[in-house]
Amino acid sequence: MRTTVVLARHGRTEWHHGNRYTGSTDLPIDEVGHRQAEQLKEWAAEFAPDALWSSPMLRARQTVQPIADALELKPTLDDRLREVDFGSAEGRMLSELPPAVAKAFELDPVGWHFPGGEDPAEAADRVQDAFHQIGREHQGKKVLVVAHNTLIRLLVCRVLGLELKEYRRLLPALGPAALVRLRWEDGTVGLEAYNTPAVRMETLV
Repeated sequence: MRTTVVLARHGRTEWHHGNRYTGSTDLPIDEVGHRQAEQLKEWAAEFAPDALWSSPMLRARQTVQPIADALELKPTLDDRLREVDFGSAEGRMLSELPPAVAKAFELDPVGWHFPGGEDPAEAADRVQDAFHQIGREHQGKKVLVVAHNTLIRLLVCRVLGLELKEYRRLLPALGPAALVRLRWEDGTVGLEAYNTPAVRMETLV
């Protein structure tokens, strides 16, 4: 039985507006982020998910809550859906990091991830584990998952068999409140849409 899993990035925060690495820093969404959460709520009303899952981080919870209230669904908060910890890069832009660190990260963001941060391969392991649990528990249904930019891109690479170190090159953008639609069937995963806006799209429903 096929499970449709739509992953939504949370709404914008003050740091994301400035393109600063947020990672494990638990910031709220900003005014624009709240508007994006409302747009996502309107899209979700049409998509009509059977279940909601979310990262427990504040920006994700603030994004999923309007949907939960409107649809009368209780989101499952799962720590495996939290964003990657960026270590020494937290709160900083790539241009503000030591040149050697920035250059190594750009060449291989997995093998040379930020000092003091989480290994992206380990983050991919945990989110993949959560994703397959979601597929198994909601077979034949539709699920909306609110998570984070880097984590979602790592998941897409992992389940599609792409090299993790290429996640920034192959998947260069995922906007705030944008959607990624995956198909899960007996553990096999297909990509149906990537980085689509949270607006009415009958072709995705």
